[in-house]
Amino acid sequence: MSDAFLVEHCAPTFAGLKTGNLFRIDYADARLFRDELRQLNGILKHKGLRAVPVRMTEHFALIYLYRPDFLKRDLGREEAASILRELGYEPQSVNRSVAFLARMMREKTEFPHEVGLFLGYPPEDVRGFMKSSRDGVKCVGCWKVYGDEIRAREVFWRYRRCKEVFEENMQRGRKLETLIVRCGAEQRAEKGNCGRRQNRVSPVQSA
Repeated sequence: MSDAFLVEHCAPTFAGLKTGNLFRIDYADARLFRDELRQLNGILKHKGLRAVPVRMTEHFALIYLYRPDFLKRDLGREEAASILRELGYEPQSVNRSVAFLARMMREKTEFPHEVGLFLGYPPEDVRGFMKSSRDGVKCVGCWKVYGDEIRAREVFWRYRRCKEVFEENMQRGRKLETLIVRCGAEQRAEKGNCGRRQNRVSPVQSA
């Protein structure tokens, strides 16, 4: 996994603007891939992040890269917890919830719609998509929006700008490890203050 590949898929999570990202990686040797993943987690753990395979086959894996502190906060929201309990999750436990998501990834023929709650999507939008993938959609960006369109468009812009800033810094020779923001859930405000404190990577400060 190159730094450029990880930035392409996970920049907002690295910047402390997003709870998590899900991406697919192909490989020829599963053992080498596991070694790479262990090395990556050795870096991530010092920044408050974790990367786990939620599905693995002989040739590819789906990786969930996330901030456990952020996920605990997200799953603790009343509407998010309600959705997950209806599906058999235990939202009070981050580890059990991630493990259950991995089980759904393996067992379901369709992608589990509740994954949006693990990626930081608003619960009202996740609920809306679960009811209908077409009816009530106000706009489409990183996800389909059924609730606050103005807020969602702002978030979409911040995510795009965040990736651009990471790429610009890497082109200047910065290493990904030095760009990843370390922060906890209590430090994250709705406007992404955690990323804003790091001027070098902030979508706002660098705009």
